[in-house]
Amino acid sequence: LSSLHLKDEKPKPDANGAVIKADDNVEKTEDEEKEDRAAQSLLNKLIRSNLVDTTNQVEVLQRDPTSPLYSVKSFEELRLKPQLLQGVYAMGFNRPSKIQENALPMMLAEPPQNLIAQSQSGTGKTAAFVLAMLSHVDPGNKYPQCLCLSPTYELALQTGKVIEQMGKFYPELKLAYAVRGNKLERGQKISEQIVIGTPGTVLDWCSKLKFIDPKKIKVFVLDEADVMIATQGHQDQSIRIQRMLPRDCQMLLFSATFEDSVWKFAQKVVPDPNIIKLKREEETLDTIKQYYVLCNNRDEKFQALCNIYGAITIAQAMIFCHTRKTASWLAAELSKEGHQVALLSGEMMVEQRAAVIERFREGKEKVLVTTNVCARGIDVEQVSVVINFDLPVDKDGNPDNETYLHRIGRTGRFGKRGLAINMVDSKHSMNILNRIQEHFNKKINKLDTDDLDEIEKIAN
Repeated sequence: LSSLHLKDEKPKPDANGAVIKADDNVEKTEDEEKEDRAAQSLLNKLIRSNLVDTTNQVEVLQRDPTSPLYSVKSFEELRLKPQLLQGVYAMGFNRPSKIQENALPMMLAEPPQNLIAQSQSGTGKTAAFVLAMLSHVDPGNKYPQCLCLSPTYELALQTGKVIEQMGKFYPELKLAYAVRGNKLERGQKISEQIVIGTPGTVLDWCSKLKFIDPKKIKVFVLDEADVMIATQGHQDQSIRIQRMLPRDCQMLLFSATFEDSVWKFAQKVVPDPNIIKLKREEETLDTIKQYYVLCNNRDEKFQALCNIYGAITIAQAMIFCHTRKTASWLAAELSKEGHQVALLSGEMMVEQRAAVIERFREGKEKVLVTTNVCARGIDVEQVSVVINFDLPVDKDGNPDNETYLHRIGRTGRFGKRGLAINMVDSKHSMNILNRIQEHFNKKINKLDTDDLDEIEKIAN
């Protein structure tokens, strides 16, 4: 299905792609680690073995509120071409996910409808827009009809894999990759019906090199818009590509988050859209016991952690630090004490991180030391203890309540009991903790070493 003519070296990851170099002398804060969005997204794809069964409610805002809104509970209802239905089932999808139930009828409607959709990693949105692209293609026409933009080479490859899997029983469909390093002869026209690539190369292929006739594109997909606009130049390139497309081209945009900047971008790129948003999930801390340990400095925090350690390692635990430097130091110190720990750090390549997470998931590692950025989006159901070695604060030093919830909400999932222990080492961090308590209206009790039996009970 695919045709990737890489005549020179493998394209290097984009500026914010998978290979991340860090200057060890610089203590990077969480905020400065935002470089990692594309890498994080790739990581989520590598470690997803199945779809996340999200409990979030989906909110659908229609362009035309008078037209009947319908969702589907089975793929048969979509009246797909038999070879596509076969591809869907071969991929292990038995019924549509939440986002697919609502998005697919809109994407496959006649005349086609535009869509802006919010969806986290693992909700099946890639399969949804791939299905839409494959459904709209006329295999008899040997020129590009669907164009998909991805923020990085690696992410484009991941989407390409989904296209190949789903199109397995549709051999007439061909796929080309518009990525750096895929050199074609000048003046050549592309015969593949689907092109997936990064904005810079796609723009070159459409305008300068004329490999693609943009006026013949029927479906334009902009994936991972939030990652896209975090990369210099991508926003502008995407808008320039969109302006070359015909009026009746279907525009589909996906993003995991919808900050204002993403909304503004989405509205520029997608005219008259239907919108699918996830309603924010009401998370609760009711099943999680929260404690704090009073210390005077980092070494005392480490000592307190060692005291607690014996009680927690029976279960699986995550220990959060504010910076990479602290995380590396802590993992090394714990190892020196003979404790078995795994470190998840921003310096690691994405593939290495995926391997660490897999080992943790499988229970081969009991304790994972990490920073926020690395752990975002990782679902490990069996975590029952979370330790905040550093309390989460934003770039201005104020309590980061959302991150606190995100970190400790990993425990106590699905109604099970969980345990969160916060290390406090100054008046300032006590103040942060007090403000977190007020925000959630939940008392956080002081932990004495006599409570270790209690900890052991909860941790198991």
